[in-house]
Amino acid sequence: MENVLTRDGRALKHVVVREYVRSLVSGQAPGSPAPSERELVQRFGVARMTVRQALDALVADGLLERVPGRGTFVARPRREATRIMSYTEELARRGLLPASETLLARREQAGPGVARALGLTPGDPIIHWRRLRRGDGAPVCIEDNYLNERLLPGFLQAGLPPSLYRALERRRLRPTWAEDSISADTASDEEAALLDIESGTVVLRHSRRGMVGESIVNVSRSVYRADRFTMWIQLGSDG
Repeated sequence: MENVLTRDGRALKHVVVREYVRSLVSGQAPGSPAPSERELVQRFGVARMTVRQALDALVADGLLERVPGRGTFVARPRREATRIMSYTEELARRGLLPASETLLARREQAGPGVARALGLTPGDPIIHWRRLRRGDGAPVCIEDNYLNERLLPGFLQAGLPPSLYRALERRRLRPTWAEDSISADTASDEEAALLDIESGTVVLRHSRRGMVGESIVNVSRSVYRADRFTMWIQLGSDG
């Protein structure tokens, strides 16, 4: 814990300045100007070094940011990479009731495309789990998941879980990062029947490769009804 008092019980000068500035800028819109060093030196009768120490602390906390040649301003909120959510979590976040129907769950031999995506050799054993995913009872997407069976011994025998990501989390294999691709396409006759749309209707195709460190855990290929699901992706830059 930071020592904020001198031996005689008085607050350290830079702490007094820091908390004064914090009280002024808290809740202010990003980009709002903070008091200048000159203003603070005059107000508190302290050295410029003391003021700078106070402002440095608020910059480190992410409350302020310095713009060279302009001054110090209320910082924009710090952003973090979007957490990788399961379908169940994503629909719950949107206020919809998720449900799934398993269409296929079996052990297969990896074809060339899936093997390449999973970092395996064609013919290696994989788990293929296909589901029709619903939101508030209406079909939203068809999802095919391909999993490296060697990482998930006994997965099918244990009974299919309600959420794949939660099952992976219990095995410490929940993806911590992913590679995604999204494209527009038209629904095949089979997809249209499952999604309750006309054949040839525009759909969104979403492919994901889920990773834990450098290990590839799963590859998913999903087709979404474009009228019932919008992809939401958070982007940003440090520069």
